[in-house]
Amino acid sequence: MGADTHSHHDVRPSPRAGLDRLAFSATVHCLTGCAIGEVLGLAIGTALGWGTASTIVLAVVLAFLFGYGLTMLPLLRSGLPFGTALGLALASDTASIAIMELVDNLIMLMIPGAMDAGLTSLLFWGSLAISLLVAGAVAFPVNRWLIARGQGHAVVHAFHKH
Repeated sequence: MGADTHSHHDVRPSPRAGLDRLAFSATVHCLTGCAIGEVLGLAIGTALGWGTASTIVLAVVLAFLFGYGLTMLPLLRSGLPFGTALGLALASDTASIAIMELVDNLIMLMIPGAMDAGLTSLLFWGSLAISLLVAGAVAFPVNRWLIARGQGHAVVHAFHKH
């Protein structure tokens, strides 16, 4: 048994596996910002008794703010100027957040009573959880496609030290 006997055990991730991991990470990252914004927006709108349209607008605005903010924070901490960090966040996250927000809110609107359910309702929180998971699943292949072309989260990934 020579030194090469165990070389078949040297399993290295394929480029596809690396791309899938990066796309998954980018999707979870965007989903986190979207979820924070959605939960806050829907909770605030519902608690204040706002209508569906106003509540959704607030949730979408907050989802974009939190999504961009989560991207910008480490960039700003690394010393990038605000304008550069903002440009990178816009370039890397806009498509993903937009897709997640569209899917998430459409699902919330399609589930009967979800938008009118109170904050103490399992219907509200269950619907929101399902809608966010589906939104992430829909955004994943788009994020993967963008990253494979050097766009989307790949733009910010170049600034991370992995």
